[in-house]
Amino acid sequence: MHMLIANKLGALGVLIGDLTRDIVSDLSPTAAAILLTLHHHGDATATALAATVGISQPTAVRVCGGLIERGLVVHGERAGKTVPLHLTEAGGQRALALQSARLDALDGLLDPLPESERALLSRLLDDILAGATTSRTAARTTCRLCGRHPRHRDRTGGTKPGGMTRPC
Repeated sequence: MHMLIANKLGALGVLIGDLTRDIVSDLSPTAAAILLTLHHHGDATATALAATVGISQPTAVRVCGGLIERGLVVHGERAGKTVPLHLTEAGGQRALALQSARLDALDGLLDPLPESERALLSRLLDDILAGATTSRTAARTTCRLCGRHPRHRDRTGGTKPGGMTRPC
């Protein structure tokens, strides 16, 4: 039975990946992830973005260079040896559009569920995500595309049993 559930979870992951990949259109999934990470978490260096998005630092530099060329990201003020990156107005607007399209597509997957089952699914997802999160860094990586909605703020950065950080 557990293998059947695991297989269904894997199929859902593939479906979600396909849906969200189609949304980014002219951006690579990595560029979209960097754009959304900057939008949700603020200015960051290429090294910090690489760690959060799960790519190498040279790849982050290359992808950020492309976002700079498109006018979506700019270099901030140098602080010692680091140079933070931040979104331009166009980058912020693009991030909002990406996030809105992403959430609309994902919400569409919930259409077959009545409200009571959505609430149950939300609790189950909280448990799965909390159980899979081993550190604050892992939570930042897992939740790099999560918006900071008021309903999430009370759980963001909280701890689960055993002292591990809760995602989202």
